Amino acid sequence: MRRNDYYIPVSCEEKAADFGNTKDGGDSKYNKYDSIPLNSLKSDEAASGPKQGPTFQDGQRRVDYVLTYHIQKPQSFRRKTSHFGDYRILRSLRRSLSMMRGRDTPPPKEDPEVAAHKHRHDYHEDDKRFRQTEFEDNLREMGLELEKDEGNKIPGIGFLKIHAPWNVLCREAEFMKLKMPTKKVYEVKQGSDVVERINLFIRKVTAPLHPKVEPNRAQNVKHLSHPFSREKQHLFDLSDRESFFDSKTRASIVYEVLKRTRCTKAKYTMGITSLLGNGVYTAAYPLHDGDVDGMGPEANDRKILYEEWASYSVFYKYQPIGLIRKYFGEKIGLYFAWLGVYTQMLIPAAIVGAIVFLYGCATVDNDIPSMEICDPRNNITMCPLCDRACSYWKLKTACGTARASHLFDNPATVFFSIFMALWAAMFMEHWKRRQMRLNYIWDLTGFEEEETHKGHHRAEYEIQVMQKTLKKQDMSPKDKKVKLTCTDRAPAYMTGLFTMLFMVGVTFAVVFGVILYRISIRAALHMSSNPTARTNIRATVKGTAAVINLVIIIIMDEVYGALARWLTLLEVPKTDKSFEERLIIKTFVLKFANAFSPIVYLAFFRGRMVGRPGDYLYVIGSYRMEECAHAGCLMELCIQLCITMLGKQLIQNNLFEIGIPKIKKLIRRRKSDMDSQQQEDYNMTLQRHEKDHFLGPFVGLSPEYMEMIIQFGMVTLFVASFPLAPLFALLNNIIEIRLDAKKFVTEVRRPIAGSAKDIGIWYNLLRGLSKVAVIVNAFVISFTSDFIPRLVYQYMYSPDGSMHGFVNHTLSYFNVSDFQPGTAPLQPMHLGYEVQICRYKDYRETPWSNTPYDLSKEFWAILACRLAFVVVFQNVVMLMSDFVDWLIPDIPKDISLQIHKEKILMVELFMKEEEGKKLLRDSHANQSPLQPRSRPASHTPSNC
Repeated sequence: MRRNDYYIPVSCEEKAADFGNTKDGGDSKYNKYDSIPLNSLKSDEAASGPKQGPTFQDGQRRVDYVLTYHIQKPQSFRRKTSHFGDYRILRSLRRSLSMMRGRDTPPPKEDPEVAAHKHRHDYHEDDKRFRQTEFEDNLREMGLELEKDEGNKIPGIGFLKIHAPWNVLCREAEFMKLKMPTKKVYEVKQGSDVVERINLFIRKVTAPLHPKVEPNRAQNVKHLSHPFSREKQHLFDLSDRESFFDSKTRASIVYEVLKRTRCTKAKYTMGITSLLGNGVYTAAYPLHDGDVDGMGPEANDRKILYEEWASYSVFYKYQPIGLIRKYFGEKIGLYFAWLGVYTQMLIPAAIVGAIVFLYGCATVDNDIPSMEICDPRNNITMCPLCDRACSYWKLKTACGTARASHLFDNPATVFFSIFMALWAAMFMEHWKRRQMRLNYIWDLTGFEEEETHKGHHRAEYEIQVMQKTLKKQDMSPKDKKVKLTCTDRAPAYMTGLFTMLFMVGVTFAVVFGVILYRISIRAALHMSSNPTARTNIRATVKGTAAVINLVIIIIMDEVYGALARWLTLLEVPKTDKSFEERLIIKTFVLKFANAFSPIVYLAFFRGRMVGRPGDYLYVIGSYRMEECAHAGCLMELCIQLCITMLGKQLIQNNLFEIGIPKIKKLIRRRKSDMDSQQQEDYNMTLQRHEKDHFLGPFVGLSPEYMEMIIQFGMVTLFVASFPLAPLFALLNNIIEIRLDAKKFVTEVRRPIAGSAKDIGIWYNLLRGLSKVAVIVNAFVISFTSDFIPRLVYQYMYSPDGSMHGFVNHTLSYFNVSDFQPGTAPLQPMHLGYEVQICRYKDYRETPWSNTPYDLSKEFWAILACRLAFVVVFQNVVMLMSDFVDWLIPDIPKDISLQIHKEKILMVELFMKEEEGKKLLRDSHANQSPLQPRSRPASHTPSNC
């Protein structure tokens, strides 16, 4: 019969005798220290006490999982009863007896509101303890072994340590269809003899780059894996049961039991997720293997990862992906494997981008348009850049901007855009092959069938279903299953849609605000009497506007992250997978719009909706839309990309990840009123589960992926305007890998090992970005840069086929007498002479033509060529990308052969087993009835 009694504070002796009891009472001998503070033991008891490490007090049973809960200091001694209602009656009886005894001294009067609040608080705490007791009893019935630690090292926190015995591990491994290595070993070949020799040579050359984690493991031998079965235990090597299920697998098994176990005696069913959401338990986590900074003789996996992976001194080495997967699970292993492949693929992109930039530096002195702009002999007077405050200016003052633009706007940029489109296709194909190889090595080739067992409901979903059940329990039949429908979620969907549209509108409004800042600050600087301010107007406006955009992006990123989570919680997704996918989509849309709205404006809208002198376009009254510099908007686009990319990587990705944990640690140390030596001594007395309690919770991989997806967009979408983007991304990722590694190993609790065979929805986002990048770069080259106008002039309008005269060809004429009233310069004699004709960058008819200021035929010819270039570039590059996709198979040939070989070996193994069973049956049939039957040793019944 199940125990459903309620915990009541009793004396230490009774508590020590009761806490460890299970249904058969077999575990009570391990729990004599449950209610005794560890620092209150005598010296001889402390010397022979439990060992430091993830084990129970007996020092034998390992701790596979830990639940934490709040402990209230008991106000009076209580007794144990068998029912929650009896406990409440007993409490009221004790209160009556105490009042009778103290009739001569009546208790002081208490505020009724305070008394009612205390009563409600006590009731909720009692309800939590009741659910906690029932849940723990149900866990014992599932076969788990529990031990409580309510010592006073961490005041107010109790720990429930959970151990899964061998029979539970076997049962759950069979239920979860976990693939485990069998005794059968076969040789792995990586192709022909020539290929194997080449691979052997490469391994020898790159030996210093490999981490020292598994020096004794044979590279050409693999165990045949099969889903675990208690009936086929003879297939597996069970000689060492302690290491057959590693700590990651044991924690995953316990977590599955916790999610499947329910509290059913309350008004509604609650699992571990609901218990955590309602505060019955405050945290749930598996334990790290050991310390990372100790000098002990044992080298646990965590310490190896810290030394060979999470250290900046090994930044040049490959990642120990196998050990990462063994310790953290497949999901985290795939993330770091993908990040490693992405970083490696950035190396050739960074090299080519640096070459393109250096080519621009080497040819800047030979660029004819730049030379014409900088030539003082070309006496070209330009029209004012703003109304009234700005005056006429000489084109030669834009010499520096023109030369700088050539560094990024040159013929090599087109080649680099095509290269990056093919690079993105090769990166996706390379990752698919790498992912398939990891699936084979990690035995994940048949993972689809196992995913159906992972759809546990989230706590919020269970609570909403419970509330709906309570509302409709009189209206609907009792046997009808209640669930949340689209109608229930319709208000949340509408709220999410309108909120996201509103926030995207806010992003555009912020961009528009920065536009107004640029317009107003330019006019203010032109009116300034300081000559230094007047000579550096362009640099000041560009730099300050880019920094303002960066600050706004960083702030709004945090706002959008919190908003996306809130909107996803409103929708109450059923499973964790559904919650994660919805959160990713919302976060990506908001953060993508936030990061790229200023860039899209500079690339495609600035300078397009300006008008012309005498007929400018105005917004909000007298604000005239800003123009591009004579060399185009590509330079300003490059500055914005550079500052945004570097700022996000240095401040948001790295500084926040390094600084915030250190600040939290400093605050925690200040609150503890301990110096560094006292803190170190205090940490030495803590056990593993207590140390891990102080670590931060694992919040998932979505923030890490999101950083890299935004960076991938920066690298691919506008690479035509910023060839150095892959180089900056490479330098950032080298730091990011070790930074994330250190965070996972030392700063957060050990996450649950999640199984996965791919990176999920992130691959679709990457593939979509790589396709969009082709179109975006086609428009950047065609409309933002001067590549097409230069080609059109050289082959259609140049008298000698050269670029001489290109600058004059791009400038139109304006008669200053055609200024609108109130828009002419206040200082028309700023240049020292009267200006009658000024020039502006556009393709329009002259003032003395029959159609003055209309768009010229050159404008339409260049527009047609630009559109034609977009169509041709897009189709050619996408065709080449698809050809690369078709040319490179998704599954490496050697992996395909090995998977086929595994299937054949598995069939042979089972055929031999069936033949053995048949021979056994035949031998039993031929035995005489009086002869005792015997079974081979390999088929002896298991203890499972």
